[in-house]
Amino acid sequence: MAIEVKNLCHIYGQDTIFEQYALKNVDLTIRDGEFIGLIGHTGSGKSTLTQHLNGLLKASSGDILYNGESIYREGFSMKELRSHVGLVFQYPEHQLFEVDVLTDVCFGPKNQGLSQEEAEARAREALALTGLDESFYKQSPFELSGGQKRRVAIAGVLAMKPEVLILDEPTAGLDPKGRDDILGLVARLHAEQGMTVILVSHSMEDVARYVSRLVVMNHGEKVFDGTPREVFRHYKELEAMGLAAPQITYVVHALRERGIPVDEDITTVEEARDAILALWKKAKGTGCCGEDKTC
Repeated sequence: MAIEVKNLCHIYGQDTIFEQYALKNVDLTIRDGEFIGLIGHTGSGKSTLTQHLNGLLKASSGDILYNGESIYREGFSMKELRSHVGLVFQYPEHQLFEVDVLTDVCFGPKNQGLSQEEAEARAREALALTGLDESFYKQSPFELSGGQKRRVAIAGVLAMKPEVLILDEPTAGLDPKGRDDILGLVARLHAEQGMTVILVSHSMEDVARYVSRLVVMNHGEKVFDGTPREVFRHYKELEAMGLAAPQITYVVHALRERGIPVDEDITTVEEARDAILALWKKAKGTGCCGEDKTC
């Protein structure tokens, strides 16, 4: 068990007339090696929750355990926690501040106490993982494209060798290819490195395609927690929260209303393609009347 959130509350303006819950009684267990999607409308508490997981924000009440130890106990090292739980912000500019890419990615390892040589080795390894070669090392991170900036920001976190990688809207503002490149990179890191990944996203298609578990936040509370198939069965309730299911979910339900027996739990285009192809082959082989011939 990597992280356990217990009855977590965060109140803005506590003990004032402007008091407002950003998180309310959130319970959540994040197990080693999971790939979790975190979704919710703007203001639902997603980013607030992720910033608690690596100690950037302190809870108003409740507790967070990292490997069984409260991060709020006296003497607990938040610096150590942030080495293990890495957070990549929605806007990578917030994490880029050095004169060149290599120096920027070296910052985290050096802050951990590594030598310049060790930090550079970590940085080169992390940049290679994100697909950035030596031609980028001396470039200013601020002159890179949006997708390249995100790769540098991810490399800066990876260079610290975290056990948990949190990405807050990592594809915001990117074109479809840039989005696929970043999400493909994250999926590869999860598969090859065994890294626990928490992906904050507004894209239902993305979470349906990549994550194995989906957590839904609404007005600071956790309202659903399960596989994408389980969560998207509640698509009408998600709509009432200002969310939706993947577009293919609506296509599948429309097909079922027309008498086409596709699985209502399909959540990706690939699954729908395979299911429809299987039905077509079955119909082609048996004929419309069930005979062993083609209609």
